[in-house]
Amino acid sequence: MNLSYQKPLIIGCGSWGTGLATLISQNTTQVTMLGRGEVIDQINNDHRNSRYLPDVSLSKNIVATLDFQCAEEADVVLFAVPTSAIRETAENLSLFNIPVSTPFISCAKGIEKTSGKRMSEIISDSFPDNPVAVLSGPNHAEEIALQLPAAATIACAQQEVGEGLRDLFSTERFRAYTNEDIAGVELGGALKNIFAIAAGVATGLKLGDNAIAALVTRSLAEMTRLGVALGGDVATFSGLSGLGDLVTTCFSAHSRNHRVGLALAAGKTLDEAVAELGMVAEGVKNTQSIHEAARKIGARTPIIDVVYGMLYENVPPPVALDRLFGQAPRNEHE
Repeated sequence: MNLSYQKPLIIGCGSWGTGLATLISQNTTQVTMLGRGEVIDQINNDHRNSRYLPDVSLSKNIVATLDFQCAEEADVVLFAVPTSAIRETAENLSLFNIPVSTPFISCAKGIEKTSGKRMSEIISDSFPDNPVAVLSGPNHAEEIALQLPAAATIACAQQEVGEGLRDLFSTERFRAYTNEDIAGVELGGALKNIFAIAAGVATGLKLGDNAIAALVTRSLAEMTRLGVALGGDVATFSGLSGLGDLVTTCFSAHSRNHRVGLALAAGKTLDEAVAELGMVAEGVKNTQSIHEAARKIGARTPIIDVVYGMLYENVPPPVALDRLFGQAPRNEHE
């Protein structure tokens, strides 16, 4: 018999946290969201989150709070905050009496710049004895909240915990799979954001379908090559958290990273692009951390390199993409 989780806590009241709440509220009697600001009262009183998902009506079994102590009563905790806030959030949670049986799920995609650690590793720094899982896949919050069909991967080292979490997320319109490759699932989710920026630039520069298809295909090759070098299983990158998430993020209008690329192609600075977005685009900071990680192990990452050049070395987007497509020929499998 699988474990059953009925008292979930979601940390983060942004679009992703809210989307996840609408999903798992179908399988539990109550979902608690931990956040801050006026959105708390709005979720509790109006059953809406007008800043992030204004067109979605929230179920009445979704409640919000400012009080971290509620984590002591949860039987599963989801981290749906930006990657830059994961460490501080985990450290704050560690001040409370959370049972070692409570699993934590990282729903954020990136690696930490200062340490090079993945999000699950950062959570484990504060909770070394608790199970830590990862949720990743082609999942835009806007579509999840509207209960459109989707699928995702849940990576967890403990099979029974992973299967229980799979049941928590599974609905008639959301298919959850299990996977033991935590590193690969996390790395796919982090890397695809960088490639989405490149795809947005190529789209904005009107380079054509052929160029964009080539770019995304070579992005998958680069994701796999670097992901395996950093500890992932090669098979994972052809799955939902690799290829699936890459395709969605590179082509969807919902993709924040794709929209950053479009803005750069239109001649806007990085600061202007991020300000216009008004939300966190994880690929912007992840480009720094992953570029640095790749340099440390001597990995060849031409697409990541040109994105880094555009974001942090003031290389104009047309020049950066010309550099990418003008590279010397090589064997496709290298």
